[in-house]
Amino acid sequence: MQILPLHKALGAEVIGVDLRQTLDDATIKALRSAFDEHIVLVIRGQSLDEEAQLRAACYFGKVAYRRRPLDGIGPGGNYESPFMMVSNIVKDGKPIGAFGDGEMWFHHDTSYYAEPHRATLLYSMVLPTWGGNTCFTNMYKAYDMIPRALRDKLEGRKVLQMHDYKRRERLNLDTSDLTKIRHNWQPIFITHPATGKKALYISRLMSSQIEGLSRDESEEALNQLFDISETASIVYEHEWKLGDLVIWDNWCSIHARKDFPRDQDRLMRRLTIEGQAMQF
Repeated sequence: MQILPLHKALGAEVIGVDLRQTLDDATIKALRSAFDEHIVLVIRGQSLDEEAQLRAACYFGKVAYRRRPLDGIGPGGNYESPFMMVSNIVKDGKPIGAFGDGEMWFHHDTSYYAEPHRATLLYSMVLPTWGGNTCFTNMYKAYDMIPRALRDKLEGRKVLQMHDYKRRERLNLDTSDLTKIRHNWQPIFITHPATGKKALYISRLMSSQIEGLSRDESEEALNQLFDISETASIVYEHEWKLGDLVIWDNWCSIHARKDFPRDQDRLMRRLTIEGQAMQF
């Protein structure tokens, strides 16, 4: 197995691994170490059924389960499954997955949970002829880029994370009913449980209000943090190929999806790894 960095900020390609096969303990340990170091791992050229993808996910922790409909249509439903389909495909008038078309702003997965998921594994099955690239930010580096005065002002504060499955729009806190929206207060700066490093924990899509600040102060600070977190030098852009399995750390990275043709199919199979409460 080889680990080849893809970008100076984050991301590495894993070469010489066939995930259809059960990996030995030494290889699993090396993968986990590379994951902690590089934040995003790309394993290309895989041919994975659900069983193989699930086995690969288990190398990184306990797999999270979600509700899934009995008819296989839609993102929620009647029985437990670890899989979510991320797709714009529609069958019999119903979407077969979630987060269908077009661009999606930068976000952490499940930052609005009390215990945000540690990692996401996304496997490409059907791709459009262009677009749909996923961009990843190193939020350790984003934390280091925050001006000292702003960091001191925000240290020890929390931020409200909220999500109602919009892809290109921040929710308006003044007009939102929180009883009907997934939300949770999280530290603005977290200490990563696995690495002990400090990371910025905000995103343009899901972060709405900083505790203890007026609305205007909060918006000014958040907009500055959003811009820092999307600085080109700390972003790796992944161009998908069929058979790619990409694994990313949701605690120290945010990700965004670029636009793609809405008349072309895109199908990805997604798994997540259970997490824990975020700490300052």
